[in-house]
Amino acid sequence: MSTASDITLAAADRLEQATHSGHPTSPVRDILGSTDIPAAYAVQDELTLRRTARGAKVVGRKIGLTSAAVQQQLGVDQPDFGVLFDDMAYADGADVPAGILLQPKVEAEVAFVLAKDLDGDLSLARVRDAVDHAVAALEIVDSRVADWDITIVDTVADNGSSALYVLGSTQLRLDEFEPKDVEMSMTVDGEVVSKGNGAACLGDPLEALLWLARTAQEYGDPLRAGQVVLSGALGPMAPVVAGSSVHAEISRLGSVSINFTEENA
Repeated sequence: MSTASDITLAAADRLEQATHSGHPTSPVRDILGSTDIPAAYAVQDELTLRRTARGAKVVGRKIGLTSAAVQQQLGVDQPDFGVLFDDMAYADGADVPAGILLQPKVEAEVAFVLAKDLDGDLSLARVRDAVDHAVAALEIVDSRVADWDITIVDTVADNGSSALYVLGSTQLRLDEFEPKDVEMSMTVDGEVVSKGNGAACLGDPLEALLWLARTAQEYGDPLRAGQVVLSGALGPMAPVVAGSSVHAEISRLGSVSINFTEENA
C-alpha cells in the first residue's frame, strides 16, 4: 500500500490548519509546484481520507472551472473537481452561520442526482441515462487560501475551493427539459449579482458531467448511483457576508435560496 508523500502531507497540513484555525493560509503551489495537477489531487485525496476518518460521508462531487473566462484567468484549459460530503448540505431557505466560513462566495448551478453508476465506456448517452433528476442548486465556495490567490493547483488541493451547497425542491427528469437551455438569475439582498445560462457551463452541464465521469474514473473513483453532482456555475460567483440573503432562479428548475446569519454556530 502506498503512503502519502511528505509533499502531499505538508500541503494537506497547511490547508487543514487554515480550516481549523479560521485563518486563510498562503498558497500551496510553493510546495506542489504550479502545474502538477495530479499532485494537487493527491492532496485532495489525503484531506478526504482525514475527513471521512472523522465521520463525514462522501455524497458526490462538484465541478469547477467550467467557464472559459475563468479558465483563461487561471491559465488552464480544463475544469477541476472536488468532493461533496454529507455535512456540506444545507436545506433550501436555511440559515448558514457565516462564522464557519472564511471568505465565501456563492454561485448558482444545475445539480444532477444519479440513478446509475458511471463507469466503463462512457458517452453523453450513458450520462443522460444515468441521471435520475436535476435540481437548481447554490454552491458556497470558500478558499482556504488568503485573498483567493489561487492557481488550479491551489484550488484542486483545496477540494475545489468548496464549502457548502443547497439543493432546490423542484426535480425534473432529463426528458422534461434541456440543461443547456436554462436561464439563471441570482440576487444577493434583492440585487441581481449574477446572470447566465446552461451553455456557460462547458456548453452544456451534461458535457460537464461527462467530463467528470471520465476524469473520476481515470483517478480510480467513479461516480456512483445516488451521488449528487454540482455541474458548475451558470454565471459569475458573488461574495457574501453575514446578513446576506441569496436567491437564485433557474428556468424550469425553479428557485433556491440561503441566508447567512451573524451567529458562528
